[in-house]
Amino acid sequence: MKILVLFFIGVVQGITEFLPVSSSGHIVLFSKIFGIEESLFLSVILHVATLCSIIVVFRKDILKILKNPFSETSIKIVVATISTCCIALLLLPIIKSSFGGGFLSICFMISAILLFVAESKVHKKNKFQISYKNAFLIGIAQGLAIFPGISRSGSTISAGLLQGNEKTQTAKFSFLMSIPIVLASLLLEIVDCVQTGVKMENQFGIFVAFVAAFVCGIFSIKVVMKMTQRANLKWFSFYLIVICIISIFVLRG
Repeated sequence: MKILVLFFIGVVQGITEFLPVSSSGHIVLFSKIFGIEESLFLSVILHVATLCSIIVVFRKDILKILKNPFSETSIKIVVATISTCCIALLLLPIIKSSFGGGFLSICFMISAILLFVAESKVHKKNKFQISYKNAFLIGIAQGLAIFPGISRSGSTISAGLLQGNEKTQTAKFSFLMSIPIVLASLLLEIVDCVQTGVKMENQFGIFVAFVAAFVCGIFSIKVVMKMTQRANLKWFSFYLIVICIISIFVLRG
């Protein structure tokens, strides 16, 4: 792939990984538009980049969790991770086929509806702390987001808001609980790379994609955290409806 294309893919991954619009859905869509072949090694690099973004932004929170592995927050993340893994394992037989784009437009629409409904239900009474039950259900939402087009951050934040949890706290928990799952998926992708003997080509282009995803990822996280304080999630819902319509025409073509 050319450096400009790799840079663009890195920017798309970094921005959409944390905004409630589905990074995997956008990557699948743009791959179809530009005729980009799927690269497992590039996928690993981009996920490492966005993982580094989370670590940089939430380094203080992560250090607290590491110092107190049996704290309430740590246990809630474990609970959410368990429910995510259970859902992901149940859906595993149909996951690979979904990356061909067959469900893309439907999944974009599901994300749009989730955000719209969640924002409609938000009010000043959303002050509840995240309970273990909330964490379990938010984890289920994260598991469903394994399909391209269903936003991980959008579905988890929506799940928290629909249970009456406070917006900013829910967003932070959403990002922290993604770390174990991202690490697990990274390990699986690395194993696949080793087994298939993937060779690294266009090293400079890959580096450019990494930097773009990393920088844009940090920016995207900060935007989401600010957004939860003031912005309306319905704007992302409207955007996803537009992307849904575009994906229908792209996939038909």
